[in-house]
Amino acid sequence: MGTLRPAVALTLCLAGCAAGPDYHRPAAPTTTGYGSAPVPQPPASGNDIPAEWWTLFQSAALNRLIDAALQANPDVGAAQAALRQAHELYLAQRGSYFPAVQAGIAGTRSMYPTSTLTSPTTAANAVYSLYTAQLQLSYTPDVFGGTRRAVELARAQESATRYELEATYVTLTSNVVATAIQEAGLRGQIDATQRLVELQHQLTGIVQGQRATGTASDLDLLAQQAAEAQVLATLPPLQKQLGQTRDMLTALLGRLPDGEPADEFHLGDLTLPAALPLSLPAQLVEQRPDVRAAEENLHAASAADGVALANMLPQFTLTADIGSSALALRQLFTAYTGFWDAGLSLSQVVFQGGTLYHRHRAADAALDQAGAAYRGAVILACQNVADTLRALQADADALQASVAARDAAARSFELARQQLKLGTISSVALLNAEQVLREAEVQMVQAQANRYADVAGLFQALGGGWWNRVGEPHYEPVGYAGR
Repeated sequence: MGTLRPAVALTLCLAGCAAGPDYHRPAAPTTTGYGSAPVPQPPASGNDIPAEWWTLFQSAALNRLIDAALQANPDVGAAQAALRQAHELYLAQRGSYFPAVQAGIAGTRSMYPTSTLTSPTTAANAVYSLYTAQLQLSYTPDVFGGTRRAVELARAQESATRYELEATYVTLTSNVVATAIQEAGLRGQIDATQRLVELQHQLTGIVQGQRATGTASDLDLLAQQAAEAQVLATLPPLQKQLGQTRDMLTALLGRLPDGEPADEFHLGDLTLPAALPLSLPAQLVEQRPDVRAAEENLHAASAADGVALANMLPQFTLTADIGSSALALRQLFTAYTGFWDAGLSLSQVVFQGGTLYHRHRAADAALDQAGAAYRGAVILACQNVADTLRALQADADALQASVAARDAAARSFELARQQLKLGTISSVALLNAEQVLREAEVQMVQAQANRYADVAGLFQALGGGWWNRVGEPHYEPVGYAGR
């Protein structure tokens, strides 16, 4: 046993190094803005995003739907299960730091050839039983850091899965908000279009009466009927979109189509946040869960490169056995039945067709790939914010123009009503003025819905505020019949 001590000491001394590159977080972007993309007005640069950012729309119905979606959406359940799996795999990998100890007991019944072999026991009978109970210990010291790199790899994979779960939360809540806003916009457009259809129908009746009295021609009547049909044709597509939007909202809640929520959404029930947040790119890479997941994938690739390198280096193994062996069970662990052994082995692959070398080269390539994927994730995140800022500016301009058009049409309609009372215009002129007003209302509703949707998109592009949440939303799997 004393001869093993120098070898064991040397092995433990070598265990201070770790194969492969040490991971260092990529440097954050140093840019101070998003190019020529406009800043939200009023500016709120640096303001933190609340974890439940959707509450800024001040809709109790929207809050209820998001709570329900977080409870029952299957994507959330799958992401949470994936995180639990990754955590258990990390704990399992961490167990490789410790020696493996195995206990066993065995019994054999044997007969030896008395004419050719000497008895292996003191028994006179050629048939005998042998019972052995022992503890076996095996330990592979982490001489070149392969085990540490493997644990580091598992830990990085767990972290990446955690950020993927956060991304699932952000995506789900953003989709629920966007779908609810889309529903509200469609309902507003449908209401205005139905009023347009009624106006066109009234105009058709008036022209029919004029045709009967000879003050309008067949051409006038056909033109008005065509105009009514054109307006009526715009209604079914809106109704179809509304139905599909409700189906999408139901699916986001983790329900089948017959579980449609009772809440309905209208733009008047939503409030636009007064000030919008804006994070610099250096903050954005910390806030976006997809960027953080890409960073952890880069970390995992770095650790995997170290594992591949460590596999090319010599492997040391310490083994030990202690136990008792006897011809009868009752004799186990009695005097003179005990045994033990200990040893240290070293193995090195001499030739394997270049397998380990090419696996290391593949790990190097995977590390380069993960680095490029991380840079791509950062670029995409900044692009998302820049695109959303441009959309918000365009929305503000479009909304301002549509409100001005609606206000002008409303004043024109009011003037037409007064003139009708004075008898200076016909009822047809009044209906035409109201038609222009309803058309302007349709355009304004579309502009409002776009504005609300892009505000929600900005919160999503900036990361969704998950870092301010305490704990995780609780998930309870429900059946298809769950409501």
